[in-house]
Amino acid sequence: MTRKRGNLRWWLATVAGVIGVCVGLALGFWQLERAAQKTRLHDAMQAQSSTVTLDARAVHDQLALGDATLTHWLYRPIALHGQWMPAHTVYLDNRQMQGRPGFFVFTPLQLASGEVVLVQRGWIARNFQDRQLLQAIETPAGTVTVEGQLAGAPGRLYALGEGDAPDAHNPHIRQNLNLTAYAQTTGLPLWPVTVVQTGAASEGLLRAWPQPSSGIATHQGYAFQWFAIAAVLAAMVLWFQFLRPARTARQRHAAPKS
Repeated sequence: MTRKRGNLRWWLATVAGVIGVCVGLALGFWQLERAAQKTRLHDAMQAQSSTVTLDARAVHDQLALGDATLTHWLYRPIALHGQWMPAHTVYLDNRQMQGRPGFFVFTPLQLASGEVVLVQRGWIARNFQDRQLLQAIETPAGTVTVEGQLAGAPGRLYALGEGDAPDAHNPHIRQNLNLTAYAQTTGLPLWPVTVVQTGAASEGLLRAWPQPSSGIATHQGYAFQWFAIAAVLAAMVLWFQFLRPARTARQRHAAPKS
């Protein structure tokens, strides 16, 4: 019975150690993949940013050809002329800029053709005393020129329940934004892509957009930590489960019999 219990403990400890090593390796490779993704994104943005600036007509024609995602045009510079529609402004919560929590501000821009594009105009800080009290921002009336980069749908954060639903106390505040649902709710003829505005920000907004390359070293550092943990666990399993018992057994056999 004692031998069986000892064998069971040995197997449990060995399996637990092997699982720990596998988890450490998996997390390390996952962090390396995250770093590689950011590297590819940074390279794509750098390559696209040097191309010819798009206009509303070029995007309209491409969409008319059935290209609903414009994936090959993402991150390209674009210049648009239109009028802001501040009544449909959306504030995406829990977005950070320069280490501070706040909101990304999205306002639709109506083009001369009647089409509408959602523009990520900038970031505002959160009021910690009253979350629903939003910082005032300047939204010019009349025709404006917006310069920026063509982008996909707004980035999503993990949320419990209906993360796309408007805040119960302020309908302009949301955790996430689905472009299709937003277009259906507002009735706007919305582009399936957005524009991240660049250049000097309007009063009340900040546009220090983070670069994709900013987190590459962090992911690589995390990968090194996970690989180090996996290596330590592997060494412990090898020593405590195999090498030390084998050495102990040899010493017992080599000990003189009395």
